Amino acid sequence: MHAWEAIQKSLDYIESNISDEINIEQLAKESSLSLFYYQRLFSRLVKKPVREYIKLRRLAKALESLADKQRRILDVALDYGFGSHETFTRAFKEAYKITPEEYRKHPVMLNQFDKPDLLLSYTMIDEGVPLISDGLVLEFNRKTILQPILFMGVSGIIPIEGQMPLGESTGVDMPGQVWEKFHKEKQYIPRIGGCELGVAYLGDVPEGYFTYFAGAQVSQGTKDARFVTWELPAREYIVCRFEAENFEQLVTVALNKAIKYCGVWLEKHDLTMEVYSPEMYYDSSPDSTYMEVWMPVSEKC
Repeated sequence: MHAWEAIQKSLDYIESNISDEINIEQLAKESSLSLFYYQRLFSRLVKKPVREYIKLRRLAKALESLADKQRRILDVALDYGFGSHETFTRAFKEAYKITPEEYRKHPVMLNQFDKPDLLLSYTMIDEGVPLISDGLVLEFNRKTILQPILFMGVSGIIPIEGQMPLGESTGVDMPGQVWEKFHKEKQYIPRIGGCELGVAYLGDVPEGYFTYFAGAQVSQGTKDARFVTWELPAREYIVCRFEAENFEQLVTVALNKAIKYCGVWLEKHDLTMEVYSPEMYYDSSPDSTYMEVWMPVSEKC
């Protein structure tokens, strides 16, 4: 068994027993590693110490239960291994900058620390060959567009802190708020086709921030003072298409994993990417379970 496989096995165990008491010494024993080496290897591969990771995954699971307003916050806290209302509130606010009561009163999209899929860091696939791992199916292909494609929508200036790296940061999902605004206003956009796009890029923003745009495809030359536009340049792209079990998983955990794997895949293929990589949604209905990340790449010098 590879070292990463031992850690992945314990990640699976933690996820299956997230509501129970979890003994780190037992995790190390099950992984056939000394306690010292297990904790060291876990922190290196998962980017968090074991106890911190368990806490963040418990908070992620607790969010689902908080949506049920018939349940007391204390009961949710106890169900997920927090000894008291105060302990739960302190951990929640430390992670998300709001209290459970504030979240319940005014629900917002929150970034979670995802359960890692370590296989994606150690498995390479060729173009056109699907990879299936932990509920995620992804595939890489090349696509060329001969004419630029115009999108119209809304944008926001987003702080990097609390948003990056994907799947590892916690806080309010601010790109998600840009999408919420877009979905409220998109009925006024003279769109063509069903394609919608989200893209992060620098733009004219202060250091430590980036611009996030969400929009729909429109005809070239379309103008509307209520909206901003972004153009997908004509060129060749490496396109990562990926699928998930449902739409919620697609736009959260699956997207985070796919983007991380794209970075690993490009590195292994000696390719570098420009500072933008659009996320393409071809059907934004709840039944849609696939999307694409378009990466403008070039050969390493």
